[in-house]
Amino acid sequence: MSSHEQKTHEEPVADAADTLNAGAADTEIDHAAVAAARIAELEHELEESRKTEREAMLRAKAEIENNRRRMELDIEKAHKFALERFSNELLPVIDNLERALEAVNPEDEAQKSMLEGLELTLKSFLDAVKKFGIDVVAETKVPFNPDVHQAISMVEAEGHEPNQIVNVLQKGYTLSGRLLRPAMVIVSK
Repeated sequence: MSSHEQKTHEEPVADAADTLNAGAADTEIDHAAVAAARIAELEHELEESRKTEREAMLRAKAEIENNRRRMELDIEKAHKFALERFSNELLPVIDNLERALEAVNPEDEAQKSMLEGLELTLKSFLDAVKKFGIDVVAETKVPFNPDVHQAISMVEAEGHEPNQIVNVLQKGYTLSGRLLRPAMVIVSK
């Protein structure tokens, strides 16, 4: 065999080896590209998962905080108005003490000590209920407020502006700003 024939014989073998090497390189590049794409996809999914997890955690924290605030308000309301029923039962006692004061003749010497005792008892009683948030609604010459007053009648009254309280027939009471009983009043026209 001549050297020329040998060269031509080796060239197809070399070309085949180059083709195999190039194919292997292309396959490696394809595998690397596929792997890189898969890694990028997984990283994106991981980031989305983290975002979703973070949002869920923030929502859960916000819900817990809202529930805590709601419970605090409920407890505060329960404390504030736990005395409401009891307070409503005390109002007739106050009314009766006031009626007793009106019935006593202040000119009668025999009744003066009783009058004094009733006044002290009523004052002490009103001071005690005030400590628990019960306030009296009994002002005159103030504008009529349907939230705390109940108009019994309207009269012409000199020295009073229209829609102003002229007289209080029965005192009203509030418990920590919440109406227990409206004041029954006469209003100016």
